[in-house]
Amino acid sequence: MSIGELPSEASKARQVPPIDPELARALAPRGPARRQLTPADLAEWQQRDAATRPRPTVRELQADGRFEVTELRAPGTRGGLDGGGDVTLVSARPAGTTGPLPLLYYLHGGGLIGGNAWSVVPWVLRTLAVPLNLAVLSVEYPLAPRARYPEPLEACHTGLRWAADHAGDLGLDADRIILAGKSAGGGLAAALALLTRDRGGPQPLGQLLLSPMLDDRGTTYSSHQMDGHDTWDRTSNATAWQAALGDRHGAADLPLYAAPARARSTDLSALPPAYLDVGSAETFRDEVVAYANALWQAGGEAELHVWPGACHGFDTLAPGAAVSLDAGEARTRWLRRLLAR
Repeated sequence: MSIGELPSEASKARQVPPIDPELARALAPRGPARRQLTPADLAEWQQRDAATRPRPTVRELQADGRFEVTELRAPGTRGGLDGGGDVTLVSARPAGTTGPLPLLYYLHGGGLIGGNAWSVVPWVLRTLAVPLNLAVLSVEYPLAPRARYPEPLEACHTGLRWAADHAGDLGLDADRIILAGKSAGGGLAAALALLTRDRGGPQPLGQLLLSPMLDDRGTTYSSHQMDGHDTWDRTSNATAWQAALGDRHGAADLPLYAAPARARSTDLSALPPAYLDVGSAETFRDEVVAYANALWQAGGEAELHVWPGACHGFDTLAPGAAVSLDAGEARTRWLRRLLAR
C-alpha cells in the first residue's frame, strides 16, 4: 500500500495508534467520544468557536509593553488580480527590537470556518517570535461558508504582497519572509507558496506547515483510521471542506491552490524549503507524509516530523507535555537554520 492510499474494507477495522499518556490525560475530561462536526451543526459550532476564542485587544496583546502590536490594513484590489477587499493584519514583535526583522507571515487555524488573527498572536510570539527575534503578521482572512475558495487565499496573498512592498516602512526584511500556519492555516500557507511561485512573487524564504489541512478528498488511510477518534476527524474535516469549497468539494478538476495535496500529481518543484509536522494519531497524518514525500520527489527540500502519540492540536491541548515541548524545539531549530542562510 502506498503512502496515503485508501485502506481496504478489511483493514479499516485496525486499531488506532496509541495516544501519548500526557495527551490522554489532557483529553480525559472531554470523555471517550469526540463530537463530530456536521453541516447541521456548523452555525452553532461557529458561534461557540467565536465565544471560546475571543479577540484580545491590541492593548492586551502588548502585554504591559513587552510587545509592539498594531493593526494594519492592506488595501485590496477589487476587480484586479486578487479581486478582493482590504485585509486586516495584526502586526506584532518583541518591544525594543531594531533593524529590519525577518517576518513570520502567520495564518491561523480553525478549519477555514473558525479562528481569528488576534487569538493566535500570544502563542506565535511566545513559541516562535521571541526565541528568534521575529516580526509577526497574523492575517484575518475571511471564513467559510460566507467566503469560499479563492477568497481566503486571495486575502492572504493581498496581505503578503502589501507587506513585501512596504517592508522598509514596516521594519521588515523582505528577503526573509516565512509563510507559517497551523491546521487550516498550514494548508493556506502551502497554497500560498504555490501561488507566489506561479505568480512570480513575493518569494518566501520557507514554509512552516504545522498539521496542515491539505486534502479535501478524505481518502487517506489515516482519515479512515482516525474517524471518530481524533480531535478533528474525517467527518468534521469533510464538513469544513464542504463549507469552504461548496459544490467544488471533491471535484476532479479542483485547482491545486484550493487543496495543495492536489498538486502532488502535478508539480511541486521550485518551492521554498518546508517544515512539516503532524501526529501519528492524527487524521492528517498520511496527507502530510505524502506531501513531504512529493516535495522530495520533485527535488525540493522538506523536513518532516511525525510526533508519536500526538493528536490534532496536541501542542495547544497540552503545551507542557513532553511531545509538545519537543515539537516546539524542533520547529525553532529548523527556523534558526533557515534564517542563518
